[in-house]
Order: sequence, then structure tokens, then C-alpha cells
Amino acid sequence: MMMGASKHTDFILVQLTAEPGATGVAARATLASRFAHFCEQSALPLRLHRVAWSASTQTAYCYARLVTPTLLAATDLSPMNDWWAPEGEGFSTVRISRLETVFEAAGRSAGASAAFHYVVEMDPEEGWMPEISRWYDEEHMPGLAAVEGCILALRLLNHDHGPHSLACYDLVTDQALTSPPWLAVRATAWSDITRPHFTNTIRTMFESKA
Repeated sequence: MMMGASKHTDFILVQLTAEPGATGVAARATLASRFAHFCEQSALPLRLHRVAWSASTQTAYCYARLVTPTLLAATDLSPMNDWWAPEGEGFSTVRISRLETVFEAAGRSAGASAAFHYVVEMDPEEGWMPEISRWYDEEHMPGLAAVEGCILALRLLNHDHGPHSLACYDLVTDQALTSPPWLAVRATAWSDITRPHFTNTIRTMFESKA
């Protein structure tokens, strides 16, 4: 990825991995309030979008939406990295990325409270990005957005850290992933063509904390 170039940015993503033991527990307990403060003090106007925690991976994904989407260079993240240097106590790693929205659709359960946040991250095989993007935009994400229990379907491109593509779903319940309508969307002929060309795939179910 070209980290030095200015990129269209809609979101800032802060990814944190908790330290083990009591320190990590304390860090998780204050994460939502710390991220809210991060958004409030930022010179770049930010609005808190989602704070999500995965117990299985001990990671948090915290998203802030730019009030006004803009072009940002990787160097524009330096003040944010500086802020998290002391504020990241209790986390072993902190990664900050520029995200660009490439798909967004309200789900069938739009307006409901999001208890879960499901993310599928991947890098396409060389030459497969156009086809995978078309599949996501025309079939897969609209289909999953229409499933009962899906509040928001959002696909983002990470300009700073891999994997490059993040397909994100805010959910009323994690049981949505095993519902017949959800499974039917995943089992289409087009899905069978595109999914084998995912690489570096990471699938994570998070609990929503804010």
C-alpha cells in the first residue's frame, strides 16, 4: 500500500490489542470513554461511530467517522499516534488507519441497537479486486443488509494496514450469521466464484461497546 500518498478518508480506525492480566482488563473497562475523549479532543473533527471488542482475539476495533470526509496523508495520523502513546496503557499494540467507504446500506433492522459487530477482512488475489468489488456491491452486501437482524452493512478500504478490505455488519444478535436467509446469501453461485480468491482472510465477531 502507498502509505505516503493522500487518500480519501471517511473513517479513522483505531485497532488495539489488550495486554494480558489485570492491566488489560482495566484498559477494556475504560476503552469506550477513552475513545470518546479521543474523538472530542481531535483537531480533525470526528464523530464516534463504533467501539467493538472481541474476547476471543483480545482486540478492539474503534471507528470514528470524519464529520467532513477529506484527503489525508499517513503523516496526518501522527498527532493521533502521539495521543495514543500515553493513552494506550493496557494495550500492547495500537494501530491507526485511514478508511475509505466503498459501500454503505441501512439494514432491514436499521434503528435497532447493535449488540454485535461482525467484520470480514481480506486481500483479493492479484487481478480479482474488480470482480470481488462488483460481487460485494451488487449481490453480497445488499443481500446481507436485507436479512432480519442486520442494522448496517458497510465496506471499507484500509489505506494503512492490511488486510485491505473490511466488510462490516452491525447486528442485533450474533445468531444472524446462522439464520437461513444469511446462509442463503453466502451460498450463491457468484459467491462460490469470488470467495476462493480471498487471501489473508480474518473473520471476527465483536461485541459492541459503544
